[in-house]
Amino acid sequence: MEKKIVVAGHLCVDITPVFPEGKKKPIAELLTPGKLLQMKPATVHTGGVVSNTGLALKKMGADVRLVGKVGDDAFGTMVRNMMKAHGADGDILIDPDDSTSYTIALAPPGIDRIFLHNPGANDSFDADDVPDELLEGASVLHFGYPPIMKKFYENGSGELLKLLRRSKEHGVMVSMDMTSIDPDSEAGKADWEQILRDVLPYVDFFEPSVEELCYMLDRPRYEEWTARAAGRDVTEVLTLEDIRPLAQKTMDLGARVMLLKCGVSGMYYRTAPEDRMGSYAGAGLELGAWCRKEGFVKSFIPDRVRSGTGAGDTSIAAFLLAMLRGYPAEQCVRLAAAEGASCVEEFDALTGVRTLEELEQKIRSGWKQRD
Repeated sequence: MEKKIVVAGHLCVDITPVFPEGKKKPIAELLTPGKLLQMKPATVHTGGVVSNTGLALKKMGADVRLVGKVGDDAFGTMVRNMMKAHGADGDILIDPDDSTSYTIALAPPGIDRIFLHNPGANDSFDADDVPDELLEGASVLHFGYPPIMKKFYENGSGELLKLLRRSKEHGVMVSMDMTSIDPDSEAGKADWEQILRDVLPYVDFFEPSVEELCYMLDRPRYEEWTARAAGRDVTEVLTLEDIRPLAQKTMDLGARVMLLKCGVSGMYYRTAPEDRMGSYAGAGLELGAWCRKEGFVKSFIPDRVRSGTGAGDTSIAAFLLAMLRGYPAEQCVRLAAAEGASCVEEFDALTGVRTLEELEQKIRSGWKQRD
């Protein structure tokens, strides 16, 4: 019997204009004032952690409940209908006083995504929107995107702590994902190092991207990485020696299991020693097999690349489900990397998702990884 997972947090409409396939060009050459770009039809799907991670888990066969909030508007109706088509609309909340969040994801060939985002009703989502009865009997709460959910940063860590502590009171393991921050927004002015210092001791599985985490914890290092990249994807210029100091700082703040998404390069992982790992009895994990681990899994080469939208979210879905099914830590990360590669083969976050069994079969058949 599958263990229950609750996925809560950010929910939106993803609008992805489809660029023609062709030679990779610098973003400054593509998006210049006054220039007309001939595009293909846009794809429109639900997005955010609730949709991307939650529906990926559902497609992979997990027992999952999805909690998000939309406005009482056209986009909100669209989201509810899309979620209903997957049998996953039962816990979607409606805020009649707010708009539904949307994201326009620009994903030119070979370039990391650029997001134009309106948080909408996500800004009114708070800890009480995840009710106790939903947490009862759950093995994992996966919460995503506090940097674009106002209640979870406007007064420091208070609202996030409220949710995570209540989850722990129910014996639920906590997984948390982050997202990029607009430096000029209210979230960009929040003290994210202090917020993480407060909440990471309550987080069992922490899965940010390397850029997001560096921006929050070490702004000078982030600016040095950005300058070094000179307009390219930051992850293209990083080495393990760049990543390790950031990882160590995160572990010192209380992280137990960290999965660090490093773009097209792959995934770095690190786990705490035995005395810091806490209780994983609900998942049936062999603690000895999860303690004091560190490694890097190179990304798998997709059959084609259409869009990176949702790749990180779906990789987390594979990681969490593999963990709950008793896979060793290294294999969980390998399957996460494989799921991310599967996701980018399609324009949306769900069509390319493979089950764990399908991923394992493709890996056994000789699926190549990047150098």
